[in-house]
Amino acid sequence: MRFDIAYLPGDGIGPEVCAEAARVMRATGNRFRHEFVFHEGLIGGAAIDATGTALTEEMFQTARKCDAILFGAVGGPRWDDVGGKIPSNRGLFRIRKELQLYANLRPVKAFKSLLNTTPLKPETIEGVDLIILRELIGGLYFAEPRKQWIEPEGRRAIDTMAYTEQEIARVVRAGFELARGRRKKLTSVDKSNVLQTSSLWRTVAIEVAADFPDVELQHLFVDACSMELIRNPRSFDVLVMDNTFGDILSDEASVLGGGLGMIPSASISGAPKGRVFGLYEPIHGTAPTIAGMDIANPLATILSAALLLRYSLGLVKEARVIEDAVETVLSRGYRTADIAGKGVAPIGTKEMGQLVAEAVLKPSKR
Repeated sequence: MRFDIAYLPGDGIGPEVCAEAARVMRATGNRFRHEFVFHEGLIGGAAIDATGTALTEEMFQTARKCDAILFGAVGGPRWDDVGGKIPSNRGLFRIRKELQLYANLRPVKAFKSLLNTTPLKPETIEGVDLIILRELIGGLYFAEPRKQWIEPEGRRAIDTMAYTEQEIARVVRAGFELARGRRKKLTSVDKSNVLQTSSLWRTVAIEVAADFPDVELQHLFVDACSMELIRNPRSFDVLVMDNTFGDILSDEASVLGGGLGMIPSASISGAPKGRVFGLYEPIHGTAPTIAGMDIANPLATILSAALLLRYSLGLVKEARVIEDAVETVLSRGYRTADIAGKGVAPIGTKEMGQLVAEAVLKPSKR
């Protein structure tokens, strides 16, 4: 079977990690007789340098016609210093907004072989398996007005936090659907004791809960949730929250899974029921200081490719094979620099990708 994938590696380490995800996808295709056709394009700083825009109209139209998008990362000091005329993330934001990819799933799993490589006690993180569901196209990052200006008293700036009940309801509903297919617990995160948007968020969450009597709904303030993620992370199943809180807490939660280099994400237009269009990317950034050095961790991008197969292509068995291959390689002691413990010689980006691809083609018998 043929599948068309928009391939947007972006800037910094994006091209390196995406190349390994594509390698693993091709290995999976070879094993299961699927053809993945990659339609490569520029986005972010690379697109600005080449075309004067962060994403060309032609590439945007190509991407929306594909079955899914595999994305790396965008940005860097060259484009994003204060005063830059074209933000490098403008193309990515356009894809998210115009294609209504409002539900951003960030799975966090504690791999057994990495329990001793995090700063937390192994007994605290063992068995952690949660999903942070971040509302992606509303809130503080999109609402207007936003500006800086100068008054006689000095400089001022403003950003606007805004949500409609419809925007809240659809992502909360997606959270309930996810939880219903897992351990039937949804934690809604807000700051309703201070923020009016959060007060509305909590009210709408309670209203939506009436349609899901089989799912337990828990409310937590964002500050309490940030503490519980470290103190008792196994208590969580699915967590749903606004754009800003999701951005921050998912980075915190990445420590539970071994760091930013281990956390995949899927940006889709609702709960994954059947095949849905989506954009798949690691949650880390471009890491420009290590770009081109063959030391970046490609596993978050490889695991994002597994989500792509599962949610957008309906290839559940194939997705599980990729995830098992990652676990196999880690269990054999292979590590990139970011997850290598003391006394462990790290391997490079390409070697890690090659090992996972080999494990896909020759699954472990253990």
